[in-house]
Amino acid sequence: MKTISLIILVLILTSVSCRQKQSLHDAGNQGYEVRYATGYTVKRHADYTEVNVRDPWDTLKYLQRYVLIQREKPVPTLLPEGTVVKVPLRKVAVAAAVHCSILEMLGLGETITGVCESRYIRIEAIHQGIKEGKIIDIGEAAAPDVERFVELAPDAMITSPLNNSPYGGLDKTGIPQIKCVDYMEASPLGRAEWIRFLGLFTGKEHVADSIFNVIVAEYEAALKLTLNVANHPTVITEKRYGSTWWVAGGKSYIANMFRDAAVDYYWYDDNHTGSLPLSFETVFENAHNADYWLIRYNQNKDMTYSDLQNEYMPYSRFAAYQNRRIFACNTAKVAYYEEVAARPDYLLKDFIKIFHPQLLPNYELRYYKPME
Repeated sequence: MKTISLIILVLILTSVSCRQKQSLHDAGNQGYEVRYATGYTVKRHADYTEVNVRDPWDTLKYLQRYVLIQREKPVPTLLPEGTVVKVPLRKVAVAAAVHCSILEMLGLGETITGVCESRYIRIEAIHQGIKEGKIIDIGEAAAPDVERFVELAPDAMITSPLNNSPYGGLDKTGIPQIKCVDYMEASPLGRAEWIRFLGLFTGKEHVADSIFNVIVAEYEAALKLTLNVANHPTVITEKRYGSTWWVAGGKSYIANMFRDAAVDYYWYDDNHTGSLPLSFETVFENAHNADYWLIRYNQNKDMTYSDLQNEYMPYSRFAAYQNRRIFACNTAKVAYYEEVAARPDYLLKDFIKIFHPQLLPNYELRYYKPME
């Protein structure tokens, strides 16, 4: 009987322990829900917040774990393994234009004290800050100037790691890197939700939530316009660079937005979430009869049909060229890369206006315009 009683006692204690652990797990997730993004998770704890960034190149691993502690509070004695970051961040360096834009959206432009490749950033406040010496250009994103970076002494650097490659020698400085892999999200709203991720680090959670709710509402309102569209025109994107024509993969952010815009895209059956390298011949064979052609480029002068033909004569054999249905986005003149990741509703409306103009009769294109 004693043995049986002991076994029962052990089972009871085990059950209580499991319930306690489950309760702690639930408490860790209480109060924060990631709604669309798949690249990060958040767990609340009494003395800290745990933010895990998934490794998009190895889904069985985490790319980084951050342990966020309020700046004015002491560091708790028992913490999980990870990069401890005192929040809110007061002074940051930023590698990508899109994250500069998000900080501006959060009302935190003054926290930006360093950027990479300022020549590609179409944000007036950044260039004004550089002129006034308030913001320092720390060089190329792939290889920042470590000496300038150390002198800058930011609380953290917001990066966009490419296949988890290091940012020069920044790993050795001891300054935290906030790794944003938002560009690997396949869902437009999933990518936009990284504004909430940065809100966690900057003390702007409520502001980020409010902005994101507006983005969701605007995107879903635009999406409703296309639900009953019967005619789905076909589309191809971009043009060749060198010998390669990079098209959006069938499970990519752009392909998913084409689905939402009620468009037929030739590579929906492809499983890539990023870009797909193809030859000109392959693209032409599959898509030469496409109704529309969208091209992004970066140059001082707007591209024309003549420019396109002079660049590569076979382009003129596409139906969209012959029917004058090419729409172009000159990223040297519009803030495409700064805005689109955080405001997919803007791009979706552009697509709807191009492919189904009757659905948005009073809308003016924001990024694309008809090629002349």
